[in-house]
Amino acid sequence: MQITVLAIGKTDSKELASLIDEYKKRLGRYIKFELSVIPDLKNNKNLSESQQKTKEGELILTQIETSDMVVLLDEKGKQFTSVSFSNYLQKRMNSGLKRLVFVIGGPYGFGDMVYERCNEKISLSSMTFSHQMVRLFAIEQLYRAFTILRNEPYHHQ
Repeated sequence: MQITVLAIGKTDSKELASLIDEYKKRLGRYIKFELSVIPDLKNNKNLSESQQKTKEGELILTQIETSDMVVLLDEKGKQFTSVSFSNYLQKRMNSGLKRLVFVIGGPYGFGDMVYERCNEKISLSSMTFSHQMVRLFAIEQLYRAFTILRNEPYHHQ
């Protein structure tokens, strides 16, 4: 199985980018992983919130294949503990799934067409984080999940 994190907009902070790269490298020891970044929309200040979500949604959907399992990182999604998230990933791997795609939306979230395409929604927290921070949190949690599955000493109960 391949895991892809699909995100809107580049990471502006060098410090965040460095941490994201570190966890991408660590995660690559366990599974085929890709962070795919869709560039920010040009002239988005001229777009309404709804128009921006629609245009971002169109770009997101071009990156998704029919066979992909699409999981939106959304504040209204299901919450997991780190251990239960590792079990969730193990079940997906056992199912023979080819690609699992976690999608991080732009600042306004997702348009209706993306919600219609998704298979599930997961929430990292009830709090709101910048979509740049969410990348780091999501990739770190993926790494943490694999260390839990391998009984490695990264996660503490």
